Amino acid sequence: MKIALINENSQAGKNKLIFDVLEKVARKHGDEVVNFGMYDDNDKHSLTYVKAGLLAGILLNSKAVDFVVTGCGTGQGAMLALNSFPNVLCGHITDAIDAFMFREINDGNAASFAFAKGFGWGSELDLENMFDKLLCTKGGNGYPKERAIPEKQNKKILDDVKKITHNEMLSVLKEIDQQFLIDTIDYEFFRNNFFKMCKDEKIAKFLQKVLNKK
Repeated sequence: MKIALINENSQAGKNKLIFDVLEKVARKHGDEVVNFGMYDDNDKHSLTYVKAGLLAGILLNSKAVDFVVTGCGTGQGAMLALNSFPNVLCGHITDAIDAFMFREINDGNAASFAFAKGFGWGSELDLENMFDKLLCTKGGNGYPKERAIPEKQNKKILDDVKKITHNEMLSVLKEIDQQFLIDTIDYEFFRNNFFKMCKDEKIAKFLQKVLNKK
């Protein structure tokens, strides 16, 4: 599984710590982590939690990545922003049980963490435990096992509802404020890596056109 890490501006200074812990756990489970920033407090390319939502929507809908790890001060804003985009199901993770249950029951493709609230000594150990429980399962197996069938049915219903209540991603990209879109994706790492990773030709062509117009 290919996992994208996205940090918004208020917690950019923790990017290296979060990436190092996530990569350690991902390697253990045979997964790969791609760091889409922000990389530090001085990073000239600023990502708000709303931009993190848009970036996650692009990465997941284009199948450039399979999963997104993100967050903000409390994790709530990033979670809400990600869930506003089609085909993104983001959980708010506060502990290892949350992480495991979210993957097993809800089978989401993104997780948002609180990188400021309660983030003190030993927080990197909490992160390691949460990441481990998040990645130790392929997801969607149901928990407890006797609830597996109705949980899978409910997940399918939720996916079908989201198809009705959300436009498809290419339409979103065309209709969203184009300067906001440019401000989100116009940075070196995205330009150099996204188009090699993207598996949706229509999204790739549109975003290349947007960046070429800048």
